[in-house]
Amino acid sequence: MHGSTVELLGARIVNGSIAPGEVLDLQQIGEELDLSLTSLREAIKVLMAKGLLDARQKRGTFVRPRSEWNALDSDVLRWRQTVGDSEAVLRDLAEVRTAIEPRAAALAAERRTEEDVSALQEALEGMKDARGGTADQAARTDLVFHQVLLRATGNELFAQMSVFVEPALMVRDQLVHDHQVADPVPSHQRVVEAVVAREPVQAADAAMSLLEQSVEDVTRVLGDERGENP
Repeated sequence: MHGSTVELLGARIVNGSIAPGEVLDLQQIGEELDLSLTSLREAIKVLMAKGLLDARQKRGTFVRPRSEWNALDSDVLRWRQTVGDSEAVLRDLAEVRTAIEPRAAALAAERRTEEDVSALQEALEGMKDARGGTADQAARTDLVFHQVLLRATGNELFAQMSVFVEPALMVRDQLVHDHQVADPVPSHQRVVEAVVAREPVQAADAAMSLLEQSVEDVTRVLGDERGENP
């Protein structure tokens, strides 16, 4: 019940049914969902942690401005997809990744250790094994690869930037899973080969090509869904 309440209220906020600035009528919502006030407040705490809600004395519980939402929260991203905002979500994430990952690949090529090489090769094998599996398996193995690549930079701040990569991969892999798209393994393998060879320029170029292929796949799938492609 707690989870379904979070789901229902979160989706309503993201799709605009409950608008920014609007004060929630907790009694009315509780009656509609047949919830106790205690259960409803627990769900509200979750949505407050996601940046969707806030509470003030004399004002009550209200929806925060969209600019204050936790844009990288997995539920917020999923709710945006549900209301048809997938293209904007993926565009924003792709732009952030383009600013991060080619430079990370170059640094990894300069600084990688033998342990990093082994981890990258193992992650690549995981991606190969996930071919033909579920969207969740594809996303998880893809994420492991990029986490390893970021760690191979030897920069602790880059290593933390998987916070931008994870939602991008989850959204992308779920979107394209049941469609005919390019096999992601060869593009990731080219990154590994450049990192192993200690070729920073080639590693950056391979990472950029990987991202461009990802954008192309998503654009084609979204076009298919809209009936734009023959």
